[in-house]
Amino acid sequence: MDYSQFFALKQEIALLIVFLLVFLYDTFMPQRSGKGLPVVATLLMLVITVGGFFTCFLGTGDVAAFAGMYVSSPAITAIKCILNVGVVIVLIQSIRWADTDMMIMRRGEFYELLLVTLFGMYLMISSRHFLLFIIGLESASLPLAAMVALDKNRYESSEAAIKYILTAVFSSAVFMMGLSFVYALSGSLYFQSIYYSMFGQHSTLLCIAIAFVIAGMGFKLSLVPFHLWTADVYQGAPTSVTSYLSVISKGAAAFAFMVILAQCFGAVYHNIWEWMMYVLIILTITVGNLFAIRQKNMKRFLAFSSVSQAGYIMLGIIAYNAMGAGAMMYYILVYIFSNLGAFGVIQAIENATGKLSMDDYRGLYKTNPRLSVAMMLAMFSLAGIPPFAGFFSKFFIFTGAINQGSIPIYILVLIALINTIVSLYYYLLVVKAMFISPDEPVIPEFKSSLSERLGMWICVAGILFLGLVSPIYDWLLDVSAPLQSLFM
Repeated sequence: MDYSQFFALKQEIALLIVFLLVFLYDTFMPQRSGKGLPVVATLLMLVITVGGFFTCFLGTGDVAAFAGMYVSSPAITAIKCILNVGVVIVLIQSIRWADTDMMIMRRGEFYELLLVTLFGMYLMISSRHFLLFIIGLESASLPLAAMVALDKNRYESSEAAIKYILTAVFSSAVFMMGLSFVYALSGSLYFQSIYYSMFGQHSTLLCIAIAFVIAGMGFKLSLVPFHLWTADVYQGAPTSVTSYLSVISKGAAAFAFMVILAQCFGAVYHNIWEWMMYVLIILTITVGNLFAIRQKNMKRFLAFSSVSQAGYIMLGIIAYNAMGAGAMMYYILVYIFSNLGAFGVIQAIENATGKLSMDDYRGLYKTNPRLSVAMMLAMFSLAGIPPFAGFFSKFFIFTGAINQGSIPIYILVLIALINTIVSLYYYLLVVKAMFISPDEPVIPEFKSSLSERLGMWICVAGILFLGLVSPIYDWLLDVSAPLQSLFM
């Protein structure tokens, strides 16, 4: 075996080093030094994030290892760096929570489990063989159940963990059932071999196989109708874990899903899975929006919002071109700043007062104006109001989809635009409660911690920077251009 192949896994090796350093710090440092663990973990993640962007800007080109089972490219490096940005923000926002009495004894578990799940997501993104993909998928999924159950003193957390692991196990079973059919049809688990074996095929078994694969990934992405326990999991999990689930896990699964559909089943795009995705996208955006209107708990509210946002992200896949891929990566980056900005405000208020109801946010601007402004900017960005980043992310992903040029895609984008108006209504409900409600404030004035303020400042800066100045989109289009070979 040529061990030099491991050098192709630069980001994975860097992440494993961070994991080992965090594990050693948590295990061997004296108890009085335990409070330094959140800062150490955050700084180490920041270092490999900066290093990843530096590697990406150098343009190292495509690299393959382990007989083509693992690949790396500028686009893959870029999406991993985007996920790292989200992880750094989550770690910053979680410092106060990690220092609470409830988390002192299991603080290290949170960081170690998080890094293991991120490692699994790296493997999912880089895999070009389903054996490696399944290893990455399970590494990313199973530790998340333990993270959801970290708050052992709350019944809701245990319930959420049970629901999450049942969903994860069932979705993996459905996904692997689809893979068994794919293997029967193609005789291979390599993505490229599957692609070439699909030419000219249009059997019932192939339709069933692709439906099972899409359903399995649909559970991971909370696409409708595979979303039923999403809100329960989001509500029951600790808020730091919920924010991680809502953006990092979703972003990694979306990119991996795009690669699977394009590189494995691209030969039957127009015949089979294009129409499946049309139905899923329309259902996901519409149902997510309609159910979000009914929510009063802020975590459930953002859960259904994330269901709807997953539908918009899928437009980058259905576009079936490099522009759609670049727009999807940009959408994920903007979604990270916008959604984590909202969760940062929710977490700060929850840590200080324990309140999570939207009704409790009435008159928030009178007592906590800075938190209110941060939440308003996050809501505006999620709704797609110009000139904030969310407007451009939606504009670019609609443009990438329309660039495909078919009549059905025009209708799909029109439906998505109509749903954007619906989403504008429920996002502005939060803004109305904070700024316009005549009621006396429920949440008293309080001062959030430095780490919470820092996380919100980063998110607000990202929302404004990516909205007013957008060189990042041009860069993502450049690194995505070689992905055009996927859409053969």
